[in-house]
Amino acid sequence: MKKIISILIIVVVFTSCKGQTSKAIQTIDVKAFSEKLQTTEKPQLLDVRTPEEYNIEHITNATNVNWNGSDFVAKASNYDKTKPIFVYCKVGGRSGQAAEKLAELGFTTIYNLDGGMMKWSATGYSKPSTEKVGMTKAEFEKLIVSDKKVLIDFYAKWCGPCKKMAPYLEKMKVELKDKVIIIKIDADEHKTLCQELKIDALPRLILYEKGKEIWKNTGYISEEDLKKQL
Repeated sequence: MKKIISILIIVVVFTSCKGQTSKAIQTIDVKAFSEKLQTTEKPQLLDVRTPEEYNIEHITNATNVNWNGSDFVAKASNYDKTKPIFVYCKVGGRSGQAAEKLAELGFTTIYNLDGGMMKWSATGYSKPSTEKVGMTKAEFEKLIVSDKKVLIDFYAKWCGPCKKMAPYLEKMKVELKDKVIIIKIDADEHKTLCQELKIDALPRLILYEKGKEIWKNTGYISEEDLKKQL
């Protein structure tokens, strides 16, 4: 009987702790995130991507505190836990993990940007830049015109689902070369194009036939399901 009671106490405590953690975190869309930034006095804004990603582009007044850095906890602990703290990454995965850690550290109000920097840029919240990064839209449009179908794979080196799909996409390049041209485009190296095409999540597969989009998919897709579309 005592053993059963002990187990119940552990379950209740664990559930209670989880509830408190989730209460502290609010994952909100770009519009709400922007509005809260503007209405919060001296907002604590953390970009939890790598320094390389941060240097390419970041939200104004954001501080880079790399989630994958060994000093994340030490740096994050310097912020005021009683005031709202805002976090974002590229698409939302790392910032979600960072938000959980911040809640564990005792932060009471945490705003996590849903869709991350990709959604922020695709929605038009980034400052316009005259510098072109990577391929232009005109160059891209030449790529998708062919007598074969053209499958564009927008990916990133840090993207988990992209890595998982990479081996079978390479295999399909050879197997289906008479029917489909498969082209990989690194979203980080071709930022301007991604903004123009409003690519707001990865991986993004887009299938073209004679220059016209006929199918697209966002997120992981199995080899079998992709072959059905091709």
